[in-house]
Amino acid sequence: MAEGFDLSKFPVHLGLGATVLPLPEFDGTMEWFRQYGAQYADDGAEGRLVSMYTFTGPWDSWEVHPNGHELVVCVEGRMTLYQEVDGELRTVVLETGQAAINPPGVWHTADIDGHATGLFVTAGLGTQNRPR
Repeated sequence: MAEGFDLSKFPVHLGLGATVLPLPEFDGTMEWFRQYGAQYADDGAEGRLVSMYTFTGPWDSWEVHPNGHELVVCVEGRMTLYQEVDGELRTVVLETGQAAINPPGVWHTADIDGHATGLFVTAGLGTQNRPR
């Protein structure tokens, strides 16, 4: 029997064999991501983290996912996504209900107008971050 849960607190992993696996409560730390990555490393580039976050200000870092695409869906508010593609900065403004794709190897960050909530489907293997 299905039970509802808060995706912003409890992300899920899309794994091999078309599985959807609930994850421990997200605590906002890099240690949480490290533990997640270690637990599902055997899924390689095919595993996906599905998460939802609400932001009230700009991201404080850039990130890149070298081993797969990332889907970004603005589910509430407005966000401006910045992507570094072949040395050029591209800007994508997302309103509620709109989506964008971060291709593999593209550094990206975002600014938020007021507050916004995003849904992310991320190929997390090898993810890197750098200060903004």
